[in-house]
Amino acid sequence: MRRPSSRPEQPGPPFNALAARRLRAGLGMGPEHVAHGMRVSYGLPYVTPDLIIAWERGIASPGNPELTALAGVLWCSPGELIGRPETLREHRIARGLAPEDVARTVGVELRAYLKMEDTDAWRGTDRQSALLADVLGLALPDFVAVTGREEQLAELLSSAVSTRWQGYVRPVAKVAPLDRRVLENVLQQLHQDYQGHMAATLSWGGGSGDSHAQGRDFLDRIVDHFWAAVEKQP
Repeated sequence: MRRPSSRPEQPGPPFNALAARRLRAGLGMGPEHVAHGMRVSYGLPYVTPDLIIAWERGIASPGNPELTALAGVLWCSPGELIGRPETLREHRIARGLAPEDVARTVGVELRAYLKMEDTDAWRGTDRQSALLADVLGLALPDFVAVTGREEQLAELLSSAVSTRWQGYVRPVAKVAPLDRRVLENVLQQLHQDYQGHMAATLSWGGGSGDSHAQGRDFLDRIVDHFWAAVEKQP
């Protein structure tokens, strides 16, 4: 499907095609009604019923201005039309905020903020990071990911489960600020899981390639294991 050159080429967030289709059907609207609303009310002359259908089938995805317009026509928030946000820009769009609003709230110049969105590299201070988490409603796992700390967390957790976990409570707390008791319980559990897993696989194959592969898989998903264990804490 050829798109007009006047169309704004801004990357959009992960689009939830099924949600868009269900919302449209729930309002009793056809693709032609949605397209008409986006053209007339939001000044997007290139939007056609075929484009709406392409979005709903996952063939194409709306960009940022299109997502905002589509949400307006479907009487929903932009967050209802996207999948799980992962980047700074996606979280902002999910909250229906303009970059100017976020930059002003956290105390960052707009140009600097936009650059951080473009590069996926948050460089704010601790205070600005706390304000960012508040304005975007970030849960701790999302905050760690958006502020670029997930890779560091993975490295710390990998070392903790493969050596002495006790020495990593404080370093992990600096990356993922959690109650010390919670962190101690989680790190001890992950250490036991990993060591037990490795002991079991090694006993079967005497250090076979399969056992090492399974151990590597555990470490590759260590951050997911960490957050899952945190959620289970009382």
